[in-house]
Amino acid sequence: MDFKALKTFQMIVKHGSFIRAAEEMNYVQSTVTMQIQKLESGLGVQLLERGKKAELTEAGRLFYEQSLQIVRNMEQLQTNLSDFQLGEVGHVRLGVTEPTASFRLPNILARFLAQFPKIKVSVELAGTPALSERLLSGELDIALCALPDRGPELYFEPLFKETFAVFMPESHPLARKTVLTPDDFAGHRLLITSETCPYRRKLEMVLRESGNFSLDTMEIGSMTALKYFVEAGLGIALLPRIVLEPVPAGMTFRDISGSLIDMTFGILSKPSEYPLKRASSKLYPFLKQELLVDAESTAFIKQ
Repeated sequence: MDFKALKTFQMIVKHGSFIRAAEEMNYVQSTVTMQIQKLESGLGVQLLERGKKAELTEAGRLFYEQSLQIVRNMEQLQTNLSDFQLGEVGHVRLGVTEPTASFRLPNILARFLAQFPKIKVSVELAGTPALSERLLSGELDIALCALPDRGPELYFEPLFKETFAVFMPESHPLARKTVLTPDDFAGHRLLITSETCPYRRKLEMVLRESGNFSLDTMEIGSMTALKYFVEAGLGIALLPRIVLEPVPAGMTFRDISGSLIDMTFGILSKPSEYPLKRASSKLYPFLKQELLVDAESTAFIKQ
């Protein structure tokens, strides 16, 4: 069934005239007549009574009522396909690590979806190693995470440094110091994340280099949960500064000398899919710009 012929048929019904329909659709009258004849021939019924005013036959009334929804659906489909080609409709599977998942992404994603309401975004939270595997297997389109261990099979664009500080009760002995070094951790229980976490591996490397690797540690699987374990008096922890604001009553944090603990954070994707296409191509630059602005603003606030 010819979509153009359907629209022509509806235009004739609207104006009650082949001539008016031809003028409205910028066709010559013979084109309109030919389209309707072809439509009627294909359906095997007469749709319109020809005369001074084109009127619907009984079959025409039935066809007209049901053709309205067909045309609306076809027009919506054309719009959706056009939006898809422009990257303004689709589904993006986004992976993200903490603390970005809880402290940076929600507001950024809300602004994105307000601008691109036809794009669906699914968010999966996991550590950098797990997100890397899901990207390689095609389960994710892009990921926000720390620098992964993998080489050229993944493309990583660094965006900013996540700054860490030592979180502790105000009454803790280390709170008397203005700035801490890794050597200061000796004799104090240090709460750490799981062994697959890049943040923990970075911390262990720094501690090993300082000769202070044999510490009293307690493993907590979630970085965002570490804060609450410290508040409960179970030890001290190195946490991203963004997690610590506002500082709870009775708690404080201290900076670490140098920047060895800080972690590089960025966007991860598969090289074969970069530059990204369609909906992902809208989300990628949006996340990049917004994360950079957010990181700069939070760094300024905490100085």
